[in-house]
Amino acid sequence: MAYDPGAIDAILAAAVGDEPGLIAELREAFLDSAKRCFAAMEDAPDDDAWRGAALRMKGLAASFGAIRLMAMASQAAEKPFGDPDTLRRMKQAVVRL
Repeated sequence: MAYDPGAIDAILAAAVGDEPGLIAELREAFLDSAKRCFAAMEDAPDDDAWRGAALRMKGLAASFGAIRLMAMASQAAEKPFGDPDTLRRMKQAVVRL
């Protein structure tokens, strides 16, 4: 699995308190951002764009305590752009969010 829902929930609760509606909104924003980062990786025309998208995913994951996704994104940044295995694993990780 690509993230620890307990860690994400704990980080969000620490930030906003016991506000289930707001936590759900922030979780949805995280998912939308992760999907955009993945799409940018899929559409990357070169190594620089690929690396930038992977590093944005890494930063996003770090902000939400998604440690495994952060590690995957860090590794992806070092792979050649468009690497099919990396894209497959990243897609699976994002779908699991």
